[in-house]
Order: sequence, then C-alpha cells, then structure tokens
Amino acid sequence: MTNNAASVVVLDFETTGLSPDNGDRAIEIGAVKVREGCVIERFQSLMNPGKRISGFIENYTGITNAMLKKAPPCKDVMREFSVFIKGYDLVAHNASFDKRFLDAELKRIRCDYSGEFACSMLVARRIYPDAPNHKLETLIRLNRIAIEGDFHRALSDAAMTAKLWLSMLMQISDQFSNSSIPFGVMQQLSKKPKSSVETFLKSLSRN
Repeated sequence: MTNNAASVVVLDFETTGLSPDNGDRAIEIGAVKVREGCVIERFQSLMNPGKRISGFIENYTGITNAMLKKAPPCKDVMREFSVFIKGYDLVAHNASFDKRFLDAELKRIRCDYSGEFACSMLVARRIYPDAPNHKLETLIRLNRIAIEGDFHRALSDAAMTAKLWLSMLMQISDQFSNSSIPFGVMQQLSKKPKSSVETFLKSLSRN
C-alpha cells in the first residue's frame, strides 16, 4: 500500500439487490487501477449469481438474465478480482454498499484483501456541501467531467468515480498547497463534521 490517495483501485458493483445479508449477489464488477493519478489498468466482468434477477434490476442496469446466463460464475470472477486489487487501497461511491458485497463475495471463496476503503460520496459531501445531491451522476455533471459509458454499469461508474476522486484531490491540492495527499487524510475528511472541513484542510498545508 502506498498510502497515496492518487494510487488506488476504484470499484463498483452491480447486484441483484441491496444486501448480501438478504441473499443478494453481485452480477457485475468494474474497476480502474490508478497510479499517481493516472489510470493504468481496468477490470470488468459480468458474473452469474446462480439465480434469475428481477425485471427492475434488468431495467436499472441494462444487464439481462440472458447476459448473465453466459457469464462466468461469481467465484471465478472474484478470485481473479482479488488478485487485481492486491496491494491497493480502495475507493467507491457509497463505499459501504460496495464493501459489503466485496466482503461477502470474497468470504464465499475464502479470499481476503489488505487495502482499506474510502468513500467518494462522503468526501464529496464535504467538498461540495451545496450540491443538489451527492449522487455520482449529479457530481459528474456539476464538475463538467466527461461522461464515460452508461451510468449503472460497473466499469463506467468506476471510471467516472475515479475521475471525480482525482478531481477532488486536485481541488484540495490546489486550494491548500498540498501536492501529495495521503489516503488516510481522505478517510479522515469523509468523517469530519462539515463545519470543521475548511479548518481540517487548511491544517494539511501546515504539515
């Protein structure tokens, strides 16, 4: 782990529902590997959860039961993905959701990971407190970031989350003269009360 917030794996899951505790499974994983602010590798795969998905999920994601029938099983995809994320900290938009599914799917195959998570949505709430909401699409449009692919597909969402993450790092760096921001600082920022964010960020430039 580099502990550099600009060297991370940004990931996104599409799933059968909201909670692995209720038996929901992953149906697609997308991720981009970022090193020193540049995307160096991508990972994407559909995965067969072993059961049919609802019409709502088909419409929401554009992923159909026919597509999943041809996809490799979750265990094969997740074993490969566990290698992809080795040695990197992790970022996701609404990270608590993606972490639950990552943990659940890797537990099934007795795999683990060493990286820590940061949430781009929680960071964005501190950086853009006046945004109408903090959905990924809203923040991408607010920052005039080029849209890549379709929202609610895993690789597209991961790629756009990576762009948002790097944009926020750049804004913090430019505003507070801190060229290299540790990953742990972004984790701390995501938990700060909004009233203390500016003071916290200013303290970075003094360290």
